[in-house]
Amino acid sequence: MEITKICVVGAGQMGHQIAMLSALAGFNTILQDVNESALEKAKCNLQEIMDKWVTKGKITEEFKESSFALLTFSTDIKRAANDADFIIEAIVEKVEAKQELFKLLEEYAKPDTIFASNSSTIVNSLLAKVTNRPEKVINMHFFFPPLVMDCVEVVKSEQTSEHTAQITMDISKKLNRTAVLLHKEISGFIANRILGALQREAVYLYENGYADFKDIDLICKKALHHPIGPFELMDLSGIDVGYFVMQQRYAETGDIADKPFRCIEEKVEQGHLGRKTGKGWYEYKKYEVKN
Repeated sequence: MEITKICVVGAGQMGHQIAMLSALAGFNTILQDVNESALEKAKCNLQEIMDKWVTKGKITEEFKESSFALLTFSTDIKRAANDADFIIEAIVEKVEAKQELFKLLEEYAKPDTIFASNSSTIVNSLLAKVTNRPEKVINMHFFFPPLVMDCVEVVKSEQTSEHTAQITMDISKKLNRTAVLLHKEISGFIANRILGALQREAVYLYENGYADFKDIDLICKKALHHPIGPFELMDLSGIDVGYFVMQQRYAETGDIADKPFRCIEEKVEQGHLGRKTGKGWYEYKKYEVKN
């Protein structure tokens, strides 16, 4: 099965960069989102990032232009899905929303098209069950920001075929990303479970008055040599994303330890979601994707 056309659904902070990676790798790529303004913002962001790459000598102007020629933008999910060999879902981290999308994709996509979810926590078997192709559904979890971060977690369910896994690994290689194949699914996969444990402990220490969040970040950076602290990381990835992840895990387990912390809930209620809104744990004058 030759993959030539890739569709990325969701033009948010993950999706638009994944689509650019696909175009840079030479795939005919369509970025779909129901929101026209999100697509326009994606175009502007990608143009700015690629211009910086040209200035820094990472790519040539000619390569930039040829890559953009492979990238199209659409609000039409039917057209986008119907034309794709491989679809990467990158919408909001809510299982119900993803299931509704996968139902649509099942209706519009070709029978042999592979469905990959960029979810950072939701296992693909929860999405595959609303389709008629569970053997062609897989997790393909990129890390933020996708144009910078090298790793991709490729996760199989019990029903995902070896063929689907191999194609996903091959695409990851073409995207110039290091992919790690996980043969057994678990909510949160590997990296986010480890990060989640660190984050839970950091928030516990903060909420119980053992240290200010700035001091916790400072200790993690100076003593543990982490590039950024756990609260800074929440701001970078989006506090709402982490909140939805905690909600999903709590719904699955019913374990009070998985319930979102009150201070996280308050940030979401206030709309203080991190860098993308200009304020989270810290305040930001302007949000820029580093490249």
